[in-house]
This record gives sequence, C-alpha cells and structure tokens, in this order.
Amino acid sequence: MAKDIRIRAKSKGSEIEVKALMSHPMETGLRKDKKTGEKIPAHFIQEVTCEHNGKKAVTAQWGPAISKDPYLSFTLKGGKKGDSIKVSWVDNQGNSGSDEVKAS
Repeated sequence: MAKDIRIRAKSKGSEIEVKALMSHPMETGLRKDKKTGEKIPAHFIQEVTCEHNGKKAVTAQWGPAISKDPYLSFTLKGGKKGDSIKVSWVDNQGNSGSDEVKAS
C-alpha cells in the first residue's frame, strides 16, 4: 500500500477536529472470487487508535462490517494548534499502518 492513512487535524479553539482516511481492502471473508468461485479470505482492520501528544485518546474496535478504505472523523477536546496527532490501525492478519501530523 502506498500511504496507509491520510490524516487532517484542524484546531478549533480548544478542540481538534481529526479526519482520517485509511487505505485497506476490508474483506469480510464471505465474498467469493468471481473467476474461481472460492471465498476471499477475511482481511479487515480490528483496532484503530489515536494518540494526542503521545497519550492514547481514542480506541475503536472494528470488524468485517466496515467498508473498504474506511473514513473516521472525531473531535478531541483540550487540544491546540501544533499538537501531535497519530492514528494507527492493526488488522486481523497482523498488518499495521500509522501516520502522524501536527494540528493546524
């Protein structure tokens, strides 16, 4: 994968609005390959975490029902311009991805 996650973090007063787009196939394990007729193995993000200045702020447990290339948006309270925001994910096959930005 070229870039696993694209993050934008925008400061609005004492809050930071975080938007993250993750590049991932998110296969349920129920779909069949049209050519072979065999099931495509499950491959989905299980956990997403967000760190605000090195401290865990958000943890999300996901499953196979999340769509391909998922988008996540949330607001963190108590933030300011220049704060470090890191979003990471781990999937059911042990793969992971992360990216970090400074709030603008």
